Amino acid sequence: MRQEFHGTGASRGSVLGRARVRLPHALEVAEEQIAGEAIDAELARLHAAITTVRGEMHALRERLHGALAHEVGEFLDLHTLLLDDPELLQGLNELIRIGRYSADYALRLQRDRIASVFQDMDDAYFRSRVEDIDQVIGRVHAALHRQEGELQGLAGDILITDSVAPAEIAQLQAHGVMAIVTASGSPLSHSAILARSLHLPLVVGAPGVLQKINDGDTLMIDGGNGLVVLEPNAEDLRGHRARARELKRERRELHRLRREPTRTLDGVDIKLYANAESREDVAEAHALGAAGIGLYRTEFLFLQRRELPDEEEQFRAYRDLVLGMTGRTVTVRTVDLGADKADHTGLALRDEPNPALGLRGVRLSLARPDVLETQLRALLRASGYGPLRILLPMVSSRTEIREVRAHLERVAEALRAQGHAIADRVPLGAMIEVPAAAIALASFIDEVDFLSIGTNDLVQYLLAADRINEALGELYTPLHPAVVRVLRDVIRLARAREVPVAVCGEMAGDASFAPLLLALGLTEFSLHPATMLELRHTIRSHDLSALRRRSAGLLRAGDHAALVRWLTANTPAPGG
Repeated sequence: MRQEFHGTGASRGSVLGRARVRLPHALEVAEEQIAGEAIDAELARLHAAITTVRGEMHALRERLHGALAHEVGEFLDLHTLLLDDPELLQGLNELIRIGRYSADYALRLQRDRIASVFQDMDDAYFRSRVEDIDQVIGRVHAALHRQEGELQGLAGDILITDSVAPAEIAQLQAHGVMAIVTASGSPLSHSAILARSLHLPLVVGAPGVLQKINDGDTLMIDGGNGLVVLEPNAEDLRGHRARARELKRERRELHRLRREPTRTLDGVDIKLYANAESREDVAEAHALGAAGIGLYRTEFLFLQRRELPDEEEQFRAYRDLVLGMTGRTVTVRTVDLGADKADHTGLALRDEPNPALGLRGVRLSLARPDVLETQLRALLRASGYGPLRILLPMVSSRTEIREVRAHLERVAEALRAQGHAIADRVPLGAMIEVPAAAIALASFIDEVDFLSIGTNDLVQYLLAADRINEALGELYTPLHPAVVRVLRDVIRLARAREVPVAVCGEMAGDASFAPLLLALGLTEFSLHPATMLELRHTIRSHDLSALRRRSAGLLRAGDHAALVRWLTANTPAPGG
């Protein structure tokens, strides 16, 4: 019998397929004890499952590259650390060997024990990490009971689940999952961002799907408007075919834009830069006609290793980046470890009370001047091969910029004395992602050569809403009057002082936000190459002067609903 479910579209695409229902990871396992002679076998069974999960995460890490590896890698690294935690493993061993519990029940007891510690903490960040515990324990529990070929049997299925971890997205798509529907979640979560990057249709926050959809049911989902149809009728199927034809036509149109200028209807050129962290990203950005690299993340050189990268290794990576863009400007962000970016080198502090507000970004670089100067030496040497800019993350004050510039000048003088051919001038910029930097920008804008607004962190710090926390999905949104006003103030001041400014967060890569950013005066975007053509198409359909005339209405919007209405009114109809 036909039935509709309404969620939020998080990644576009119209898909028809079979339902595969996965119940939540919560371990509803009855207490079960084992005989003494079965202890060794049960321990072997548990550790075999742990080894399987560890191997799956390692294999996934090896397959990923570029910005996708950066996003997924953060979660894989964190989950690997949890899986290798001696306290977790020792507790499981004791529960089986001493308590004589089954592996399943030991997992449940240890999960509850660790979760209670996290939930009793005063810090909201650590309380939110219970979800990571659930995902790791859930993976091990699933491996204990997985039948051979279970993952391989997902081809053609639409996964119905309570939530999906970012680390699972690529793996599920690789095994043939056509789309995902979740009962919870946010379209701005890491999982949603990754689904869009992979062009995997995703609907989030669809109530009732777990209770009313069964394995094998026929489903039709629209990842654009969030509609899920159980047992679609003839009219639904005709609509699905029409949408599929339209998406295919759109893809052909977008492909034709690869070499077209990013120019508004009234003839204003907009610069589209690419976010990157690998040769593959650079090659794709070049092929798409990007103006340059607007954000090159250097964390990949520091992650998944036991020792810090030396100057020569960093230099070769930065030099190849510059050469790969054949004269187009590249912007390299100094290392931004800390918070949820786990490393094994000992550079980022462990067990900080609140990592998101801790020693990260430029703060960590200044605390380790030896690491900073090594990176600056490598960057300056690479500047001899083409235009390069240096971007500082997590800036909050004038003092930080001055300290880094002093290091930069000292390193440049030493390199020239050693005979290195470095650029006469390497621009130094600041990321605006800490609210203090946005508010006090006038006090230090004369210290920087360019600005880049990191909306991911800026939004979550302004709204005190962790974007990784699915429970806060409704709170974490760029469509908030405070966010719009801060963006307006930063862009307006930068334009008045003739300082180039770009937006490099996920907001820049979401074409639906383009009218808002253009109306606020933005002319430079930096985004993942996967969404560049869609953004170019959107920009080419807008009249910039008309949008700016309507910016007063945008700034008068008093809530999320009013901002949505403004965007809707200023977005051309498809084909219009």
